[in-house]
Amino acid sequence: MAGNIFFVGLMGAGKTTVGRVLAKHLHKAFYDSDHEIERRTGVSIPYIFEVEGESGFRRRESAMIDELVRMPDVVVATGGGAVLLEENRKNLKQHGTVIYLRAHVNELWIRTRNDKNRPLLQTADPRKRLEQLFEQRDPLYREVAHHVVDTGGQSVNTIVQQIESLIG
Repeated sequence: MAGNIFFVGLMGAGKTTVGRVLAKHLHKAFYDSDHEIERRTGVSIPYIFEVEGESGFRRRESAMIDELVRMPDVVVATGGGAVLLEENRKNLKQHGTVIYLRAHVNELWIRTRNDKNRPLLQTADPRKRLEQLFEQRDPLYREVAHHVVDTGGQSVNTIVQQIESLIG
């Protein structure tokens, strides 16, 4: 399968895990936009949020996505909020196949509840915050996605097989 594949979805949906396995299956390079930002800046995403705020992070994220989508034959896991900017949505949709990995809020909460590397969940009620993020972002994920894959209760290999049959 030629071309780029981009994963969107909320934190904890499995974008990085599924993306890595799919990239290996398809013999493509894998990138996680958040990891690339951390690697290049030498600091964590929570630190960038603390120093530059969410808007500073989103600017960095947008520049990284712009760079990654232009690479040939890659699989990219985007950050959960990458779809917030219209420019990112256009860039993703224009340069490859976008797959929305969708999971229910309860499952996302279970997967992320002990992760201190998620700045948007460092609140008194992280589950409620996930509900708000889902409500806000689900329509944007659907708008940009060529395919929606529900990750609930499925193994990574099953999800990868589903994606491979979708992208043929």
